[in-house]
Amino acid sequence: MQPQNKQMIERRTEPPEQSVWWSKLTLAQKFSASSLGKFGYELLFIRNDNGRSSAVLTCNGGVAVVSEDGDINTTPNIEIRL
Repeated sequence: MQPQNKQMIERRTEPPEQSVWWSKLTLAQKFSASSLGKFGYELLFIRNDNGRSSAVLTCNGGVAVVSEDGDINTTPNIEIRL
């Protein structure tokens, strides 16, 4: 193994596909959430508002929201209570 490869560490602790929320996502949301997972985002929950679902993911204090159509918003106006 090359020295620089040793420095590469998987940041993700759990693949999005293993989240309890995964089965509730649309196909488009699954694709987008999986793509975000490669950057360390984890699926936190799904919010339903007026019959539309939004997947909420977090990474290092940052938040991303994925619409039913798979559109990703990494600067959403959303407040998360912990």
